[in-house]
Amino acid sequence: MSSGNSNLVVSCKNKSGVEKHYLPALRAAGWSGGVWLVAPGDPFPDLAGASGLMLTGGLDIHPGHWDTDEAIHPTAELDAERDALEIPLIMEAWNRNLPILGICRGEQILNVALGGSMIQDVPEHFGCEPARHQHGSPDVPDMHHRVQLAPASRLRGMLGEDVFLVNSRHHQAVKRVAPPLVAVGWHLDTAHPETGPLVEAVEAVDPSRWVFGVQWHPENLVGLKGPAGDAARDLFQAFVTALGPR
Repeated sequence: MSSGNSNLVVSCKNKSGVEKHYLPALRAAGWSGGVWLVAPGDPFPDLAGASGLMLTGGLDIHPGHWDTDEAIHPTAELDAERDALEIPLIMEAWNRNLPILGICRGEQILNVALGGSMIQDVPEHFGCEPARHQHGSPDVPDMHHRVQLAPASRLRGMLGEDVFLVNSRHHQAVKRVAPPLVAVGWHLDTAHPETGPLVEAVEAVDPSRWVFGVQWHPENLVGLKGPAGDAARDLFQAFVTALGPR
């Protein structure tokens, strides 16, 4: 769609995948405005009339964005084109104080763009089995582990749950949290003595900003019954509310 008032900008790699998995979750949450899908190679979107930014899942982030001396991990599947698109896109949205929702890679690139760093390979760093955080698919979500939210966090207030099951399909994770963000969700059973438990969610320190990132894939959970489905629906409904009138 063309740019204009009440457009939600959605950054992605695969537009058809976004249309299949992410847009139904937004529509079910009440978003009736326009959606502007942006992928590498597209013109940089004009955010002057945008309602907000959503960053979707995908491949890995180049370590040079947080440490020019850090080697690329052998397991990394980099997407430098998305890095080049999304980092300036995040900064523009941040400077305009737009609502931002980052999902999986979206949470990670949000953290990197704002000054944080990443763990390049979860199994190596945490010493856990490779499959612990690699289960299921967009079409068949595997509710594999629990997430613990900080009780006083805004995210917990929005989702109404302290602990709930999530799906998990990632091998990188937030390491150093960016200064404008704070970690508010963890997988407590995946922990490292120096970096602590694996970060599953972040939110803006400034309560006037609607900026959140989650490591799991709530777009695949909105059709489920129970706390996981409730939390996923509540997240998208809160995002749609933050986007404002269409």
